[in-house]
Amino acid sequence: MPPVTSAPPTHDLDLFADEVLVDPYPAYAELRELAGAVHLPANDVYALTRYDVIRGALADWETFSSASIGFNPMVNEALTGTSLASDPPVHTQLRAVLTENLTPRALRGLKDTIDAKADALVAGLVERRSFEAIDALARAFPLEVVADLIGFTGQVRDNMLRWGQAAMEVIGPMNARTAENFPIAGELYGWCSTVTADDLAPGSVGRGIFDAEARGDIPPDTAGHIIHQYLGAGVDTTVAVIGNVVALLGKHPDQLALVRQDPALVPAAFNEVLRFWPPIHAWGRRATKDVEVDGVVVPAGAQIAILFGAGNHDPRHYENPDDFLVERNPVDHLTFGYGVHGCAGQGLARMEGHAVIAALARHAERLVVGDEARVPSNITRSIHELPVLEVVRA
Repeated sequence: MPPVTSAPPTHDLDLFADEVLVDPYPAYAELRELAGAVHLPANDVYALTRYDVIRGALADWETFSSASIGFNPMVNEALTGTSLASDPPVHTQLRAVLTENLTPRALRGLKDTIDAKADALVAGLVERRSFEAIDALARAFPLEVVADLIGFTGQVRDNMLRWGQAAMEVIGPMNARTAENFPIAGELYGWCSTVTADDLAPGSVGRGIFDAEARGDIPPDTAGHIIHQYLGAGVDTTVAVIGNVVALLGKHPDQLALVRQDPALVPAAFNEVLRFWPPIHAWGRRATKDVEVDGVVVPAGAQIAILFGAGNHDPRHYENPDDFLVERNPVDHLTFGYGVHGCAGQGLARMEGHAVIAALARHAERLVVGDEARVPSNITRSIHELPVLEVVRA
C-alpha cells in the first residue's frame, strides 16, 4: 500500500460544466486514473472516483455524513429533517416510514398493475411503428405509477415532472441552473409544507404516511417531508433510467435479442442499464473528520462528490466496463447507493424498469433509435429527446 500523503491530487475540471454534464465519461476516466479521491478546486469538492472507494464511503455514514448531500448551503438547509439528508438515529426513524410501503412485500400487490400498464403502453407505441420515447414512455409511465401510489391528484399531478426535475437540479452548485430552479423547487416545498391527508387519494401510500404521523411513529409535521422525498428523489431519476433502457436496447440490438430469447434476463438487463448509465451524476457527502481515502487524506469538513458513473466504469472492478452486456448482471452496481442510505425506492424502480424491459422484449424485435438529445443538468443525467424511428414488431 502506498504511503499516505498530505492531500489528494488536484485537477482543474469543473464537474458541472455543460460539456461534462452532457458526457461525463471521459472526465470520469481521467479522474479515476489520477486517484480514488481528487480535489477539484473549481467546485471546492473532493471527488470519489473508484468503485471500492465509493462503496466504502457509502458504507461509512459516520465519516461521510449525509448532512451535505447538496452542493450549495441553501439546499442543504432546506433538506434538513428529511431522511435523505440526515444520519442515524434520526434517519433510521424517518426512513422506516418512508420504506414501509416500498418493501418487496408491500409492493407485491402493485406488480400486476405495473406490468399491465407497461405492457399496454409499450404495445400501443409499438403499434405506431415510431414514437418519441421520452415523452411517450420514459416520462408518461413513472409519472402515472408514482401519482397513483402516493395519491396525487389535480394540480399536483400536473406539476410532478417540473417539480421533480427542479428538486434535483437545485442539489447542484449555485450556478444559473440552480438559481432558475429554486423558485420551482420552492413550489414543491411549499405544497409539501401545507399538504394534508385529505389532499391525497384514499387508500394511497401518502395517506398512510399521515396515519403514521397521527400514531406518533414519526415526529409531528414530518409527513410532508417524506412525501417531498417520494416526488423529489423518485420521479426524475426513474424517468432518466427508463429513457436509458430504450436508448441502450435500441443501440445494442444484439442485447435486446438476448433478452427476447431468455426473458429471465430482464432483471440482469436492468442492472446493466443502471451500471452503464446511472441517472445521478454527482451526490454529496461531508467529511466529519480527516479521513484516509485510497492512500491520501481528505480533510475534515470537506465537501465530497460521489461519482457513481466513474465507480460503475472502474476496470479494477468490472471487466470491459465500457461494454453494455445484459448477461453481466452487475448486482453490486453503485447506482442505488449502498448502506443505510441505499435508495429507498429501488424496489419500485426495479418493478417499473423490469416491466418496461419485459414489454419491449415481448413486443419489439428491434428498435431503431435516432440520436439522443441531452440538456445539461446538474445532478440527473437523462435524455431529453429520443426518437424511435422504427420498430420491428415481434
